[in-house]
Formats: sequence, C-alpha cells, structure tokens
Amino acid sequence: MRLPHSGRISTPYRGGLPDLKKLLTLAAVALALAAPVHAQKQQKQPAPEPAPAVTPAAPYDGDLQRLAEILGALQYLRTVCKANDGQKWRDQMQALLDAEAPDGERRRKIVANFNRGYRGFQQTYRTCTPAADLVIRRYLDEGAKIAREITARYAN
Repeated sequence: MRLPHSGRISTPYRGGLPDLKKLLTLAAVALALAAPVHAQKQQKQPAPEPAPAVTPAAPYDGDLQRLAEILGALQYLRTVCKANDGQKWRDQMQALLDAEAPDGERRRKIVANFNRGYRGFQQTYRTCTPAADLVIRRYLDEGAKIAREITARYAN
C-alpha cells in the first residue's frame, strides 16, 4: 500500500522541531480522541551528476518509524472494525511525512514501516475480533505515548 503523492512542494528536513511539535501534538490528540542508502554506481562520464544530498537522520527516527508502523496498523484495523475513520490514519501519516521526510531515505523508511504495519495485520485479520479490538486499544495508547515523548524530549 503506497501513500499517494500529494503534489505539494515541501522543504527538506532542517530540524524543524516547532513543526514537529505541532504535528506530534496533532497525532497525540488524534490518538487520544480515537480512544541503507544504496550507493550509486559511478560511471566514467565527462560530467557526472552531483550526488543527491542525504537528509541527516534525526535522533528520534526510530520512534517515528515505530509511530508510522502503528499508524499503518490502525489504518487497517480500524477499517476492519468499522470505526468509520475513513483515511484518518493515512492522513496523519501524510502529515508526518510532509513535516519530517519530504523525500529521500528517511521518507522511504517511514513509508516502509507504515506499510509493514498495514500489511502485517491485513495478513492476520479479515474481520474484527476481540483480539483486533485489543490491538487497537494498545496501539492507540502506544502511539499517544510515543508522540508525547518525542514532543517532550525534542520540541522546545
């Protein structure tokens, strides 16, 4: 499941923690309300293209990747359990990507984690079960906790 490209032009990661704070606060509220870089082969050419700039990893990237996986799982499970959230969790994911990783390897990793969360539960749950409801509740709690911790630790 790939996230659609919004067509919006966004700026590269510059350590924009105020934007991150807003985004994570938004994600925490939404959760609460719902209860390797591949080296390019160098070819001998007279004028090689410059290598693309690598976006530096943020110290909270591991937490963001886990949050992305949770959002993917919630997108699938809440739909299976007929929560009428629509694209809420996918939209939260898109907002996270727009704020933190508009392109490059960081974006690829975050999207891969969202897809892993979605597909992992897609393979297991075809209908809503008590176990699926339990996973939803636990993931809502874990996602809210991650968002709070990142905000508290890294936002001004």
